[in-house]
Amino acid sequence: MSTQRLQFTDWLPDLPNNSGSLNDAKNVYPVGIGYSAFPSAAEYSNAASENLNSVFVASLQGFGVEVFAGSATKLFRLNLSTLVLTDVSKSGGYFGGVFKFEQFGDVVLACNETSTIQAFTLGSSTAFADLAGAPVSAPKDIAIVRNFVFAVNFQNPGAPNKVQWSDINDETDWTSGTTSQSDFQIIPDGGNIQAITGGEFGLIFLERSIVRCSYIGSPLFWQFDTISNGQGCLEGNSVINYGNLSFWLSNDGWYSSNGEVVTNIGLEKVDRFFFNRVDMTQLRTINAAVDPVKNLVIWNFANTSGNRELLIYNWELQKWSRAETTSDVVGTMASITTSLEGLSSIFGYTDIDSMPASLDSRLFIGDKFLLAGTKGNKIVTFTGTPSTPQLITTDVEVGYNSVATLARPQIDNGTAQVAVASRRELDDNIEFSAFVPATTEGRCSLRSAGRYHRFNVQPTGNWEIAMAVDVDLKPQGNR
Repeated sequence: MSTQRLQFTDWLPDLPNNSGSLNDAKNVYPVGIGYSAFPSAAEYSNAASENLNSVFVASLQGFGVEVFAGSATKLFRLNLSTLVLTDVSKSGGYFGGVFKFEQFGDVVLACNETSTIQAFTLGSSTAFADLAGAPVSAPKDIAIVRNFVFAVNFQNPGAPNKVQWSDINDETDWTSGTTSQSDFQIIPDGGNIQAITGGEFGLIFLERSIVRCSYIGSPLFWQFDTISNGQGCLEGNSVINYGNLSFWLSNDGWYSSNGEVVTNIGLEKVDRFFFNRVDMTQLRTINAAVDPVKNLVIWNFANTSGNRELLIYNWELQKWSRAETTSDVVGTMASITTSLEGLSSIFGYTDIDSMPASLDSRLFIGDKFLLAGTKGNKIVTFTGTPSTPQLITTDVEVGYNSVATLARPQIDNGTAQVAVASRRELDDNIEFSAFVPATTEGRCSLRSAGRYHRFNVQPTGNWEIAMAVDVDLKPQGNR
């Protein structure tokens, strides 16, 4: 009898089945010693008048938080007490596109490739309006770099490789001159600009290059340095940043950068998996968000089966996972503050059991950021019941033939059910047995013969971390 511990290590679908890595990590997210359950999307807001394609949270001292959402032709503001989405579009609305948001001081800015930059002043505005002094042409993306507003890839008239920025601490001054630090730069090489991220420095993502812009003061003010030549960004909507880190999809896979170096984070890990799975005709609908609490970057994309799917990356652990989803978009949100008595009037719940999350959920901790998104015409939060998790181990063998007789899942604060797939040759079809639930002693009795065995572990209950599965394999002779 041979007993082996199959650790839930990295999920590396680009590697062979018997490489020692997990063959699947679905509906979970990576943690230090294994994986935890990834929650499903639960409806949060009331219905807007149109389907939503973006969500954004802004904060301002003295005013708490404000939540905004965008559709193809409208902008909405969420009342965090009533969860009603109110149309706060400028008069006449908009003409299509996906809104991208930024906050500059007490002003929320939005652009969508078809309209002048929009502005909403927290604490005073009742609707968005064209940003005073902004370029009339519609930019593809905006970012806040130090104390400047940057806009890139202007649509009307077409200037796909143009970068323009406002004066310092003044989002309304875009006029170049000796009395202003506002100016523009044409980037001649690298193709069209796809996106820009901000912070202490800016990263400009072109089709075939990545350019860093750094503040250097008078008289030039900004210096533009190419940090990746030939390796650019495939789709601007895949770009997301947190702090000094940016993440994006290139022509050959997933990358990150700290502003100094560019790193392929998906090479021989998930790059081939993603390109085999994504519906390239719907690539423009990809979107991204950061969960700073769990150190996760999450991409929502359309797969070839016609469904939305999440690709999840923990940048601290450099580990991946995936999840099914009903959401169309991922983003960040703000939780609400309310009393138990107020839950009935806000949500319409008559008892605690019918609530979408427990009272200790982050959903009910006021003015905190949490992962959210949209589904149809509603905002959703990822606070729902986790979808069925699936952790499929690497192939394990003991001699030329053996029988798997027992599995003992190592699950913190929970249990699991286990199925096994055994085959004689690596190219044989993989067929899992029926799931066997663990006994009160945590044992799953199995019997499956073959040379190669893999195990599908599905944690159940209110589990916290799935770490490994111990399996018993009994060598057999060849008959």
